[in-house]
Amino acid sequence: MERCNAVNKKEEQSTGMYGLPTEVKFCKKCVMSNQRPSSCIEFKNKPGDKKKTIAFDEDGVCDACRFAEKKKNINWEEREQQLKEVLDRFRSKDGSYDVVVPGSGGKDSVVASYVLKYKYGMHPLLVTWPPHSYTHMGRVNFQAWVNAGFDNISYMPNQKAHRLVTRLAFENLVHPFQPFIIGQKNLAPKISAMYNIPFVVYGENEAEYGNPVDDNDSATRDSSFYTHDENLENVRLGGVSAVKLMKDHGLTRADLDPYLPVASDLLRKVGTEVHYLGYYMKWDPQESYYFSVENTDFYPNCERTEGSYSKYNSLDDKIDWFHFYTYYIKFGIGRATYDASQEVRNGHLTRDEGVRLVKRFDGEFPRKYFKDNLDYMGITEEKFYEIIEKARPPHLWEKIKGEWRLKHQVG
Repeated sequence: MERCNAVNKKEEQSTGMYGLPTEVKFCKKCVMSNQRPSSCIEFKNKPGDKKKTIAFDEDGVCDACRFAEKKKNINWEEREQQLKEVLDRFRSKDGSYDVVVPGSGGKDSVVASYVLKYKYGMHPLLVTWPPHSYTHMGRVNFQAWVNAGFDNISYMPNQKAHRLVTRLAFENLVHPFQPFIIGQKNLAPKISAMYNIPFVVYGENEAEYGNPVDDNDSATRDSSFYTHDENLENVRLGGVSAVKLMKDHGLTRADLDPYLPVASDLLRKVGTEVHYLGYYMKWDPQESYYFSVENTDFYPNCERTEGSYSKYNSLDDKIDWFHFYTYYIKFGIGRATYDASQEVRNGHLTRDEGVRLVKRFDGEFPRKYFKDNLDYMGITEEKFYEIIEKARPPHLWEKIKGEWRLKHQVG
Protein backbone atom coordinates (compact mmCIF):
# COMPACT_ATOMS: atom_id res chain seq x y z
CA MET A 1 0.00 0.00 0.00
CA GLU A 2 2.84 2.40 0.88
CA ARG A 3 4.45 1.71 -2.51
CA CYS A 4 1.15 2.37 -4.30
CA ASN A 5 0.68 5.65 -2.42
CA ALA A 6 4.19 6.73 -3.38
CA VAL A 7 3.48 5.97 -7.06
CA ASN A 8 0.15 7.82 -6.93
CA LYS A 9 1.80 10.82 -5.26
CA LYS A 10 4.48 10.89 -7.95
CA GLU A 11 1.79 10.81 -10.65
CA GLU A 12 -0.09 13.67 -8.98
CA GLN A 13 3.09 15.75 -8.82
CA SER A 14 3.82 15.13 -12.51
CA THR A 15 0.62 16.83 -13.73
CA GLY A 16 -0.44 20.44 -13.41
CA MET A 17 -3.37 22.58 -14.55
CA TYR A 18 -5.64 20.92 -17.12
CA GLY A 19 -3.96 17.59 -16.35
CA LEU A 20 -0.89 18.62 -18.35
CA PRO A 21 2.51 17.00 -17.78
CA THR A 22 4.68 19.51 -15.92
CA GLU A 23 7.81 18.29 -17.69
CA VAL A 24 7.58 20.05 -21.05
CA LYS A 25 8.98 18.24 -24.08
CA PHE A 26 9.10 19.13 -27.76
CA CYS A 27 8.94 16.64 -30.59
CA LYS A 28 12.31 15.90 -32.19
CA LYS A 29 10.79 15.91 -35.68
CA CYS A 30 8.14 18.68 -35.66
CA VAL A 31 7.55 21.65 -33.34
CA MET A 32 4.65 20.30 -31.27
CA SER A 33 4.97 19.94 -27.50
CA ASN A 34 3.61 17.29 -25.16
CA GLN A 35 1.14 19.86 -23.81
CA ARG A 36 -1.27 19.34 -26.71
CA PRO A 37 -4.53 17.66 -25.59
CA SER A 38 -5.26 14.64 -27.78
CA SER A 39 -8.91 15.52 -28.31
CA CYS A 40 -10.46 18.98 -27.93
CA ILE A 41 -13.94 17.43 -27.55
CA GLU A 42 -13.08 15.18 -24.61
CA PHE A 43 -10.68 17.61 -22.95
CA LYS A 44 -12.76 19.52 -20.40
CA ASN A 45 -9.96 21.99 -19.60
CA LYS A 46 -10.56 21.99 -15.86
CA PRO A 47 -7.70 22.02 -13.30
CA GLY A 48 -7.20 18.50 -11.97
CA ASP A 49 -8.59 16.73 -15.03
CA LYS A 50 -6.15 14.03 -16.11
CA LYS A 51 -6.91 13.93 -19.79
CA LYS A 52 -4.58 12.35 -22.29
CA THR A 53 -2.19 14.57 -24.18
CA ILE A 54 -0.30 13.81 -27.38
CA ALA A 55 1.98 10.82 -26.90
CA PHE A 56 5.74 10.82 -27.38
CA ASP A 57 7.74 7.63 -27.94
CA GLU A 58 11.07 6.76 -26.34
CA ASP A 59 12.91 8.59 -29.14
CA GLY A 60 11.09 11.84 -28.37
CA VAL A 61 8.86 11.76 -31.47
CA CYS A 62 5.15 12.60 -31.26
CA ASP A 63 2.27 10.41 -32.42
CA ALA A 64 1.38 12.78 -35.27
CA CYS A 65 4.89 12.47 -36.74
CA ARG A 66 4.83 8.70 -36.39
CA PHE A 67 1.49 8.68 -38.19
CA ALA A 68 2.99 10.80 -41.00
CA GLU A 69 5.77 8.22 -41.33
CA LYS A 70 3.24 5.39 -41.29
CA LYS A 71 1.36 6.96 -44.20
CA LYS A 72 4.44 6.63 -46.40
CA ASN A 73 4.22 2.85 -46.16
CA ILE A 74 0.50 2.48 -46.77
CA ASN A 75 -0.58 0.91 -50.06
CA TRP A 76 -2.87 3.72 -51.19
CA GLU A 77 -4.00 1.89 -54.32
CA GLU A 78 -5.26 -0.91 -52.09
CA ARG A 79 -6.96 1.63 -49.82
CA GLU A 80 -8.65 3.22 -52.83
CA GLN A 81 -10.02 -0.14 -53.85
CA GLN A 82 -11.45 -0.53 -50.35
CA LEU A 83 -13.05 2.90 -50.73
CA LYS A 84 -14.66 1.96 -54.04
CA GLU A 85 -16.16 -1.14 -52.45
CA VAL A 86 -17.56 0.93 -49.56
CA LEU A 87 -19.01 3.52 -51.94
CA ASP A 88 -20.66 0.84 -54.06
CA ARG A 89 -22.26 -0.55 -50.93
CA PHE A 90 -23.94 2.80 -50.15
CA ARG A 91 -24.40 4.20 -53.66
CA SER A 92 -28.00 5.08 -54.51
CA LYS A 93 -29.49 3.51 -57.62
CA ASP A 94 -31.87 6.41 -58.36
CA GLY A 95 -29.49 9.34 -57.92
CA SER A 96 -30.82 10.33 -54.50
CA TYR A 97 -28.55 11.43 -51.66
CA ASP A 98 -26.27 8.61 -50.59
CA VAL A 99 -23.64 10.29 -48.40
CA VAL A 100 -23.65 13.07 -45.82
CA VAL A 101 -20.53 15.26 -45.95
CA PRO A 102 -20.06 17.74 -43.09
CA GLY A 103 -18.06 20.92 -43.56
CA SER A 104 -17.97 24.67 -43.85
CA GLY A 105 -16.45 25.22 -47.27
CA GLY A 106 -12.88 25.12 -46.02
CA LYS A 107 -10.22 23.34 -48.03
CA ASP A 108 -10.70 19.90 -46.44
CA SER A 109 -14.48 19.75 -46.82
CA VAL A 110 -14.09 20.93 -50.42
CA VAL A 111 -11.76 18.00 -51.16
CA ALA A 112 -14.01 15.43 -49.47
CA SER A 113 -17.20 16.51 -51.22
CA TYR A 114 -15.62 17.15 -54.62
CA VAL A 115 -13.79 13.82 -54.76
CA LEU A 116 -16.86 11.86 -53.70
CA LYS A 117 -19.11 13.50 -56.29
CA TYR A 118 -16.89 14.13 -59.30
CA LYS A 119 -14.36 11.32 -59.04
CA TYR A 120 -16.48 8.51 -57.61
CA GLY A 121 -20.00 9.48 -58.73
CA MET A 122 -21.64 9.72 -55.32
CA HIS A 123 -24.53 12.09 -54.51
CA PRO A 124 -23.48 14.09 -51.43
CA LEU A 125 -25.69 16.12 -49.16
CA LEU A 126 -23.49 18.74 -47.52
CA VAL A 127 -24.27 19.76 -43.95
CA THR A 128 -22.88 22.79 -42.17
CA TRP A 129 -22.85 23.84 -38.55
CA PRO A 130 -22.24 27.55 -39.24
CA PRO A 131 -19.48 29.55 -37.57
CA HIS A 132 -20.28 31.69 -34.54
CA SER A 133 -19.50 34.77 -36.64
CA TYR A 134 -18.61 34.42 -40.31
CA THR A 135 -15.54 36.20 -41.59
CA HIS A 136 -15.77 37.76 -45.04
CA MET A 137 -13.60 35.01 -46.54
CA GLY A 138 -15.64 32.39 -44.70
CA ARG A 139 -18.81 33.51 -46.47
CA VAL A 140 -17.03 33.75 -49.82
CA ASN A 141 -15.63 30.22 -49.56
CA PHE A 142 -18.88 28.74 -48.29
CA GLN A 143 -20.70 30.17 -51.30
CA ALA A 144 -17.96 28.91 -53.64
CA TRP A 145 -18.34 25.41 -52.14
CA VAL A 146 -22.08 25.27 -52.73
CA ASN A 147 -21.71 26.86 -56.17
CA ALA A 148 -19.42 23.99 -57.18
CA GLY A 149 -22.54 21.85 -57.59
CA PHE A 150 -23.82 20.74 -54.18
CA ASP A 151 -26.96 20.83 -52.06
CA ASN A 152 -26.38 22.03 -48.51
CA ILE A 153 -28.21 22.08 -45.19
CA SER A 154 -26.96 24.76 -42.79
CA TYR A 155 -28.19 24.13 -39.25
CA MET A 156 -28.26 27.42 -37.35
CA PRO A 157 -28.75 26.91 -33.59
CA ASN A 158 -30.71 29.35 -31.44
CA GLN A 159 -28.27 32.29 -31.41
CA LYS A 160 -29.33 33.54 -27.98
CA ALA A 161 -28.49 30.13 -26.51
CA HIS A 162 -25.35 29.82 -28.64
CA ARG A 163 -23.96 33.11 -27.41
CA LEU A 164 -24.72 32.08 -23.82
CA VAL A 165 -22.97 28.72 -23.97
CA THR A 166 -20.03 30.28 -25.84
CA ARG A 167 -19.64 32.82 -23.04
CA LEU A 168 -19.90 30.10 -20.40
CA ALA A 169 -17.35 28.00 -22.25
CA PHE A 170 -14.94 30.93 -22.19
CA GLU A 171 -15.61 31.80 -18.55
CA ASN A 172 -15.54 28.22 -17.22
CA LEU A 173 -13.14 26.45 -19.58
CA VAL A 174 -11.29 29.26 -21.38
CA HIS A 175 -12.49 27.41 -24.49
CA PRO A 176 -14.89 29.63 -26.48
CA PHE A 177 -14.80 27.26 -29.43
CA GLN A 178 -16.24 24.29 -27.52
CA PRO A 179 -19.94 24.79 -28.45
CA PHE A 180 -19.01 24.98 -32.12
CA ILE A 181 -16.90 21.81 -31.93
CA ILE A 182 -19.63 19.85 -30.16
CA GLY A 183 -22.35 20.96 -32.57
CA GLN A 184 -20.17 20.35 -35.61
CA LYS A 185 -19.20 16.83 -34.57
CA ASN A 186 -22.76 15.78 -33.72
CA LEU A 187 -24.59 17.32 -36.66
CA ALA A 188 -23.72 14.96 -39.52
CA PRO A 189 -24.82 11.71 -37.80
CA LYS A 190 -28.00 13.50 -36.72
CA ILE A 191 -28.77 14.54 -40.32
CA SER A 192 -27.98 10.97 -41.38
CA ALA A 193 -30.71 9.72 -39.09
CA MET A 194 -33.19 12.47 -40.01
CA TYR A 195 -32.82 11.91 -43.76
CA ASN A 196 -32.26 8.15 -43.63
CA ILE A 197 -28.84 8.40 -45.28
CA PRO A 198 -26.75 5.75 -43.52
CA PHE A 199 -23.34 6.91 -44.78
CA VAL A 200 -21.36 9.86 -43.33
CA VAL A 201 -17.89 10.82 -44.54
CA TYR A 202 -15.52 13.19 -42.77
CA GLY A 203 -12.23 14.32 -44.28
CA GLU A 204 -9.05 13.82 -42.28
CA ASN A 205 -8.70 11.79 -39.10
CA GLU A 206 -7.61 13.55 -35.90
CA ALA A 207 -4.55 11.25 -35.91
CA GLU A 208 -3.15 13.74 -38.45
CA TYR A 209 -2.75 16.24 -35.64
CA GLY A 210 -1.83 14.17 -32.63
CA ASN A 211 -4.55 11.78 -31.55
CA PRO A 212 -3.24 8.22 -31.07
CA VAL A 213 -1.89 6.62 -34.25
CA ASP A 214 -4.16 3.62 -33.67
CA ASP A 215 -7.15 5.92 -34.20
CA ASN A 216 -6.61 5.58 -37.94
CA ASP A 217 -6.26 1.80 -37.98
CA SER A 218 -9.94 1.72 -38.83
CA ALA A 219 -11.82 3.67 -41.50
CA THR A 220 -14.83 4.15 -39.23
CA ARG A 221 -15.47 6.21 -36.13
CA ASP A 222 -16.63 4.50 -32.95
CA SER A 223 -20.37 5.11 -32.58
CA SER A 224 -19.91 6.02 -28.89
CA PHE A 225 -18.41 9.29 -30.12
CA TYR A 226 -21.71 10.57 -31.48
CA THR A 227 -24.49 8.64 -29.72
CA HIS A 228 -26.66 10.10 -27.01
CA ASP A 229 -26.24 9.89 -23.23
CA GLU A 230 -29.82 9.78 -21.99
CA ASN A 231 -28.87 11.23 -18.59
CA LEU A 232 -28.67 15.00 -19.08
CA GLU A 233 -26.72 15.33 -15.83
CA ASN A 234 -23.84 13.71 -17.71
CA VAL A 235 -24.10 16.09 -20.66
CA ARG A 236 -21.94 19.17 -20.20
CA LEU A 237 -21.77 22.25 -22.36
CA GLY A 238 -19.68 25.29 -21.55
CA GLY A 239 -18.53 23.56 -18.37
CA VAL A 240 -22.12 23.33 -17.09
CA SER A 241 -24.44 20.33 -16.98
CA ALA A 242 -27.44 20.39 -19.30
CA VAL A 243 -29.72 20.21 -16.27
CA LYS A 244 -28.08 23.29 -14.74
CA LEU A 245 -28.31 25.17 -18.04
CA MET A 246 -32.05 24.58 -18.04
CA LYS A 247 -32.51 25.36 -14.35
CA ASP A 248 -30.24 28.39 -13.91
CA HIS A 249 -30.14 29.89 -17.39
CA GLY A 250 -33.67 29.27 -18.63
CA LEU A 251 -32.74 27.06 -21.56
CA THR A 252 -35.14 24.36 -22.70
CA ARG A 253 -34.49 20.85 -23.95
CA ALA A 254 -35.21 22.18 -27.45
CA ASP A 255 -32.51 24.87 -27.00
CA LEU A 256 -29.98 22.17 -26.09
CA ASP A 257 -31.01 19.63 -28.70
CA PRO A 258 -28.65 20.94 -31.43
CA TYR A 259 -25.65 20.13 -29.20
CA LEU A 260 -26.83 16.67 -28.14
CA PRO A 261 -25.72 13.54 -29.99
CA VAL A 262 -28.36 11.52 -31.76
CA ALA A 263 -30.02 8.64 -29.90
CA SER A 264 -28.14 5.37 -30.44
CA ASP A 265 -31.30 3.34 -31.16
CA LEU A 266 -32.20 5.70 -34.01
CA LEU A 267 -28.74 5.35 -35.58
CA ARG A 268 -28.97 1.58 -35.31
CA LYS A 269 -32.35 1.68 -37.05
CA VAL A 270 -30.89 3.74 -39.92
CA GLY A 271 -27.64 1.75 -39.93
CA THR A 272 -25.43 4.83 -39.93
CA GLU A 273 -21.69 4.38 -40.49
CA VAL A 274 -19.22 7.23 -40.09
CA HIS A 275 -16.02 6.98 -42.18
CA TYR A 276 -12.86 9.03 -42.60
CA LEU A 277 -11.86 9.74 -46.20
CA GLY A 278 -8.32 10.24 -44.89
CA TYR A 279 -8.14 6.52 -44.19
CA TYR A 280 -8.59 5.75 -47.89
CA MET A 281 -6.55 8.56 -49.47
CA LYS A 282 -3.33 10.27 -48.42
CA TRP A 283 -4.30 13.53 -46.74
CA ASP A 284 -2.18 16.67 -46.94
CA PRO A 285 -3.64 20.05 -45.82
CA GLN A 286 -1.47 22.06 -48.19
CA GLU A 287 -2.42 19.85 -51.13
CA SER A 288 -6.05 20.24 -50.07
CA TYR A 289 -5.61 24.00 -50.37
CA TYR A 290 -4.15 23.73 -53.89
CA PHE A 291 -6.94 21.33 -54.89
CA SER A 292 -9.63 23.72 -53.59
CA VAL A 293 -8.19 26.69 -55.49
CA GLU A 294 -7.92 24.68 -58.72
CA ASN A 295 -11.39 23.13 -58.58
CA THR A 296 -13.55 25.80 -56.91
CA ASP A 297 -13.41 29.54 -56.28
CA PHE A 298 -11.72 29.01 -52.90
CA TYR A 299 -9.74 32.01 -51.68
CA PRO A 300 -7.12 32.33 -48.95
CA ASN A 301 -6.93 35.40 -46.73
CA CYS A 302 -5.46 38.51 -48.30
CA GLU A 303 -2.97 38.73 -45.43
CA ARG A 304 -1.47 36.19 -43.06
CA THR A 305 -3.65 35.10 -40.16
CA GLU A 306 -2.82 36.61 -36.78
CA GLY A 307 -0.79 34.17 -34.71
CA SER A 308 0.57 32.39 -37.76
CA TYR A 309 2.28 32.77 -41.11
CA SER A 310 -0.50 30.89 -42.95
CA LYS A 311 -3.26 32.36 -45.10
CA TYR A 312 -5.47 29.33 -45.75
CA ASN A 313 -6.19 27.51 -42.44
CA SER A 314 -9.28 28.06 -40.25
CA LEU A 315 -10.55 31.17 -42.02
CA ASP A 316 -14.31 31.09 -41.59
CA ASP A 317 -15.03 31.88 -37.92
CA LYS A 318 -13.97 34.99 -36.03
CA ILE A 319 -13.95 32.96 -32.81
CA ASP A 320 -11.09 30.89 -34.28
CA TRP A 321 -8.79 33.82 -33.51
CA PHE A 322 -9.79 33.68 -29.82
CA HIS A 323 -9.66 29.88 -29.82
CA PHE A 324 -6.02 29.64 -30.85
CA TYR A 325 -5.03 32.43 -28.46
CA THR A 326 -6.65 30.63 -25.51
CA TYR A 327 -4.81 27.46 -26.54
CA TYR A 328 -1.57 29.42 -26.42
CA ILE A 329 -2.38 30.66 -22.92
CA LYS A 330 -3.42 27.25 -21.58
CA PHE A 331 -1.00 24.96 -23.37
CA GLY A 332 1.81 27.18 -24.66
CA ILE A 333 0.77 26.16 -28.17
CA GLY A 334 -0.51 28.72 -30.66
CA ARG A 335 -1.73 28.74 -34.23
CA ALA A 336 1.77 28.89 -35.71
CA THR A 337 2.71 25.72 -33.81
CA TYR A 338 -0.29 23.88 -35.26
CA ASP A 339 0.35 25.11 -38.81
CA ALA A 340 4.11 24.58 -38.77
CA SER A 341 3.88 21.12 -37.18
CA GLN A 342 1.67 19.67 -39.90
CA GLU A 343 3.75 21.30 -42.65
CA VAL A 344 6.98 19.88 -41.20
CA ARG A 345 5.39 16.43 -41.03
CA ASN A 346 4.26 16.67 -44.64
CA GLY A 347 7.65 17.83 -45.89
CA HIS A 348 6.74 21.42 -46.75
CA LEU A 349 8.99 22.94 -44.07
CA THR A 350 12.16 21.88 -42.31
CA ARG A 351 12.05 21.72 -38.54
CA ASP A 352 14.42 24.70 -38.30
CA GLU A 353 12.07 26.73 -40.49
CA GLY A 354 9.16 25.66 -38.32
CA VAL A 355 10.99 26.71 -35.16
CA ARG A 356 11.68 30.18 -36.56
CA LEU A 357 8.07 30.64 -37.64
CA VAL A 358 6.76 29.58 -34.23
CA LYS A 359 9.10 31.96 -32.43
CA ARG A 360 8.05 34.82 -34.68
CA PHE A 361 4.27 34.39 -34.78
CA ASP A 362 3.00 32.07 -32.04
CA GLY A 363 0.84 33.77 -29.43
CA GLU A 364 0.29 36.99 -31.38
CA PHE A 365 -2.69 38.78 -29.86
CA PRO A 366 -5.91 38.41 -31.94
CA ARG A 367 -6.68 42.08 -32.43
CA LYS A 368 -8.49 41.83 -35.77
CA TYR A 369 -11.76 40.45 -34.35
CA PHE A 370 -11.15 41.25 -30.69
CA LYS A 371 -14.07 43.65 -30.22
CA ASP A 372 -16.37 41.53 -32.43
CA ASN A 373 -15.77 38.50 -30.21
CA LEU A 374 -16.23 40.43 -26.98
CA ASP A 375 -19.53 41.77 -28.29
CA TYR A 376 -20.61 38.31 -29.42
CA MET A 377 -20.00 36.78 -25.97
CA GLY A 378 -21.30 39.83 -24.13
CA ILE A 379 -18.22 40.35 -21.98
CA THR A 380 -16.04 43.37 -21.27
CA GLU A 381 -12.37 43.73 -22.12
CA GLU A 382 -11.58 43.74 -18.41
CA LYS A 383 -13.42 40.44 -17.93
CA PHE A 384 -11.52 38.94 -20.86
CA TYR A 385 -8.13 39.76 -19.35
CA GLU A 386 -9.23 38.60 -15.90
CA ILE A 387 -10.10 35.15 -17.30
CA ILE A 388 -6.96 34.95 -19.41
CA GLU A 389 -4.64 35.81 -16.51
CA LYS A 390 -6.07 33.04 -14.32
CA ALA A 391 -5.73 30.49 -17.13
CA ARG A 392 -1.93 30.44 -17.32
CA PRO A 393 -0.44 27.19 -15.92
CA PRO A 394 2.46 27.98 -13.54
CA HIS A 395 4.61 25.27 -15.08
CA LEU A 396 4.39 27.04 -18.46
CA TRP A 397 4.44 30.74 -17.62
CA GLU A 398 6.56 33.16 -15.59
CA LYS A 399 6.39 36.93 -15.24
CA ILE A 400 9.64 38.77 -15.93
CA LYS A 401 9.76 42.54 -15.45
CA GLY A 402 5.97 42.69 -15.60
CA GLU A 403 5.64 40.64 -18.78
CA TRP A 404 4.45 37.05 -19.12
CA ARG A 405 6.86 34.70 -20.90
CA LEU A 406 6.85 31.01 -21.63
CA LYS A 407 9.34 29.07 -19.56
CA HIS A 408 9.91 26.56 -22.35
CA GLN A 409 10.18 27.32 -26.05
CA VAL A 410 10.79 25.05 -29.00
CA GLY A 411 14.30 24.90 -30.39
